[in-house]
Amino acid sequence: MSYQSINADGSVETTCTYGASKLLYRGPQRALERPYVACFGGEETFGRFVEAPYPSILEHRLQRRCLNFGSLFCGLESLTRDSGLLELANQSELCVLQLPGLLGQTNRFYRVHPRRNDRFVAPTSELVGLYAEIDFTDVHFVRHLLSRLKAHTDARFEMIEQELRKGWVERLGTFLRKVKPPVMLLELKADHHALGSVSDDPVTLDTSSVEVLVPQSAGLITLHVQVSGASDELEDMLFGTLQQPIAEHMIGPATHRRIADALNRAIRDLGI
Repeated sequence: MSYQSINADGSVETTCTYGASKLLYRGPQRALERPYVACFGGEETFGRFVEAPYPSILEHRLQRRCLNFGSLFCGLESLTRDSGLLELANQSELCVLQLPGLLGQTNRFYRVHPRRNDRFVAPTSELVGLYAEIDFTDVHFVRHLLSRLKAHTDARFEMIEQELRKGWVERLGTFLRKVKPPVMLLELKADHHALGSVSDDPVTLDTSSVEVLVPQSAGLITLHVQVSGASDELEDMLFGTLQQPIAEHMIGPATHRRIADALNRAIRDLGI
């Protein structure tokens, strides 16, 4: 099943579903004919506002079917809880997994929406007790929540960070053990002084957390990227007038080509 999401300014983004997964993926829908390389991730893998995201470029580079299972707002929660997604992974011959950030996961301090992992649903009683001075009623997004907590700059926030890092390693490790084909990990790192969805989280991945997962994978590719608002790629993106502020936080087509080139070399080296 597929449909088109029409924005207020008339621009169109096509999404679709696959199998039993409840997530909306980059469209148009393609047949799940084997063999295929499965590319999982969030908005960078989805390729919002670009005509050719890195999975489609990688398909041409490899001369192998590469299916784009990028989903907007997909974080750790969706990735590790959606049984249909795991089935799509296990039907492939190779997976590319864009590593999710730390924030989009339900934990002992707060709950996130099961599919829109950027959405803050509610604090737990433990978080309310820890930050008794904060009113959470006007907080709707996880990034806003963590930014507000971090502004207090005391030892309490270290507890939040530790919980998120621990949950991230444990849940991704469990996920990787359930995936039967080889998994190539893709880490996109941005200049922390540049604006962008891949660079401005209040809590970011550390090297030690990522390295724990490498032995359970076929390899790790780490790329430093810039969002279009901090580079010269904005003019090459496809968006309506009202969407420019969002487009500035996305990576552009040249960056997608660079990601595809790096993946192409790494996958060919695997000899799979």
